[in-house]
Amino acid sequence: MRSLFSLLCLVLIGPIAAASFPKPEPEQTFAELKICDAQGRPWRVAVEDWDGARRRVAADPAWNEWLKKERAAVDAWIARHRDRVEWSAGWSHDGVSPKDASRVIWTDKIPREEAQFFSSPSDPKIEITPKLFGWWVVTFRNRHVDIMVRAARLFRLTGEERYATWVCGQMDFYADNLLRWQPVRPDQGARLFWQTLSEASGLVVFTEAVRLLGERVSVEQRERWREKFFKPEVEVINRTFQTIHNIAVWQRCAAAQVALLFGDDALWREALDGKFGLRRQLAEGITSDYLWFEQSLAYNAFVVRALLPLFKQAGLTGRAQELSAELKLAANLMLAPIYLRFPDGHLPSPADGAGGATTPDRALLADACRVLPTTLGLTEVAGRRDWDALLDPPSAPPRATELPAVPSRNLETSRMAILRDGPWQVFFHYGQLTASHSQSEALNYSASYGETEITRDPGTVGYGSPLYRGYYTRGLCHNVPLLNGEGQKPPQAGELLSFSAQPARVSAAQPHYLANASARRTLAIEDGKLIDTAQIASQSGAQKLGLALHVQGKARLPGSFAADDTLTTNRPKAFGYWQNVRSAIFRDQAEFDVVYNKVTLRVTLVAPGEFRLWHGSSPDIPPHRRESFYLELTSPAESATFTTTFAPAP
Repeated sequence: MRSLFSLLCLVLIGPIAAASFPKPEPEQTFAELKICDAQGRPWRVAVEDWDGARRRVAADPAWNEWLKKERAAVDAWIARHRDRVEWSAGWSHDGVSPKDASRVIWTDKIPREEAQFFSSPSDPKIEITPKLFGWWVVTFRNRHVDIMVRAARLFRLTGEERYATWVCGQMDFYADNLLRWQPVRPDQGARLFWQTLSEASGLVVFTEAVRLLGERVSVEQRERWREKFFKPEVEVINRTFQTIHNIAVWQRCAAAQVALLFGDDALWREALDGKFGLRRQLAEGITSDYLWFEQSLAYNAFVVRALLPLFKQAGLTGRAQELSAELKLAANLMLAPIYLRFPDGHLPSPADGAGGATTPDRALLADACRVLPTTLGLTEVAGRRDWDALLDPPSAPPRATELPAVPSRNLETSRMAILRDGPWQVFFHYGQLTASHSQSEALNYSASYGETEITRDPGTVGYGSPLYRGYYTRGLCHNVPLLNGEGQKPPQAGELLSFSAQPARVSAAQPHYLANASARRTLAIEDGKLIDTAQIASQSGAQKLGLALHVQGKARLPGSFAADDTLTTNRPKAFGYWQNVRSAIFRDQAEFDVVYNKVTLRVTLVAPGEFRLWHGSSPDIPPHRRESFYLELTSPAESATFTTTFAPAP
C-alpha cells in the first residue's frame, strides 16, 4: 500500500518539488488551542477603534503613561536620525563576529562617526568592515521605517500635525530618491535594501504608514508616491522568487497590501491568484502536518508574520472573508511547532534555522490575537500595552489551556518523526522536500531524557559567517554516518521503512545518500534505552566510513585517549573547527559515561572491527561549544553498521 507521501510524489513536477499537500478541515486541527466564533471560524476581523483608544488614554493612567513613553521614544528618534542616500544597505545575516559567529550588537551610533568598532557578547572589539557597515545600515533603515508607522499612529491618536508632517517628509525623501540607490545585487534589483525579501518586508511598513495618514495626504501626493515609489517597488519584488518559497510569501503579501492601499483590484487578484500567488504558496508550501516545507521550524513563524499584516489590513478594508482559507491555514502553521517541542520547551532544529528556539512562541501568539485568537495568545496579551491592545482591546481567554501532549508521531509529508517512551523523546529528520535551506543532515536525530538535552542539532549561524557553509551545514555537525568525512547530499526525500508508536521505533533509508553511497538508520526505545543503528554502504569500492556523535554533557573518557592532531588529515575542512582533539583505538566496542546536570548515561558504540574514536570540542549554538565524537574504521570498507546505545548509567 502506497503511503500518503508516495501518492503525493506522483503529482510532483520534479522528484521532490512542491505539491499541494492535502489539508482537509483545517479548522478542526489543533482545536484545543483555538478560539472560534459562533460560525466556527478560528479567525476574526481586526478592529481599529481610534475613538475608543483616545478614551482609554484619557481615562486610564497606565495607558496615559504608556503614551508618554511612546511619544518620547518616537520624538527622540525623529530629533536624532536621518537616513542618507549614500548609505547602501547590506545583509541582515552579516551581523556576526568573525571570531566565533556570535551576533553583533546593534546600536544607533553611526559607525566611524560616533562609534569606532562593533561588539558582540563574546567579542568586545570588532572592526567596522564594509560588510558590517552594510549590516548596520539595513538595521537602521528597518528601524527608521518602523518609526514612520509609530509616528503616523501618534498623528491619528493625538491629531498632532508635526507627526504627519514628518512622515510625509520621509515618504517624499524615499520616493524622490528611490532610483538613486543602486542595487547591491543587480540580479534582485532591490534598492533600499540588499535583497527583495527586505524590500518586501519594508514595503509592508511603508504601506501601513501611508494607510494611517488617510485623508491627511492629498490625492495628488498619494498618486505621486504611488508612481515614484510603490509601483517600482512592486515591480522589483515581483521580478524574483517566482517559485514556492518563504520569501515569495512576503512578496505576495506586500503586493496585496499595496493593492488594498490603492484599490488596485488587478494587483490584488495577481497577488492572490497568480501563478505563484499567495493561495498556491500556502497550498504547496505548507505540508499536511502544517509545517513549512523548507523544514526550518522558524519559517512557520516567519511565514505567519508575513501574513498577519495582510490579514489585519484585509479585515479593516472589509475583505477578510476572501482570505478565510488562508487564515485557517495560518492558524495551524502558527500552532504546529508546539506539538514538536521537547519536554523542556525547546524545539528541534531541522534545516538551517537558528538553534535554541523554544515554544510556544508567546510573542507571535500575542501579536496574532487580532486575527488569529488562541487561548495561549490571549493569556499572553493580557495587560499588554502596545498599539494593538490600544486599538483593538483583547478579550479575556474563555478557558485555561494546558500545553498539549507530544506523542510518538510520524510526520511523513514533512519527512520527520517523533518517538516518545518513558523519559525518552527523539526527533528524527529523515529527508528533505526542497533544496532551499537544506543541509547535509538527513537521518540526523536529537534526543532528550526527561527535561535533559542529550544530543541536539545546534541549528546554524548567520549566513554571512564562514562557519555557515564551512561547518554548520556539513555532515560532521550532525549525528549522521559519514563517507570520507562527508554527510548526505541534499535534497533527498528518503524512504520511510517503518514506524511504530508502541514499541517506539522508526526506520528510514537514504538510497542516494551520496552519489556513490546509501545509508539507513533505525532508532528504537527499548527497556529504558535509546538504541541507534546506522548503516552506510559505498557503491564505489572501499572508502573511509565513520559516524559523528554529539553530546550536551561531559564525557568521562577512558585513560587510553591521548592528544591527536590527525583529525584534519585528508578530511573535509569542517574537521578543522574542532579543538582539543584526543583519540583512542578500539576494537568492536567503546564504552564511556556522559554526565549531564540531572542524569548520567552510559554510551556504548559498536562498530565492525578496529576503529579510532576522536573526541573534541566543536561549535554549538554560538558562542557555546559542546563535546563531540567522530568514529572511523581504521581500514577502508565498502559497508559498515554502527550501533550507539544510550542507557542510564548503573
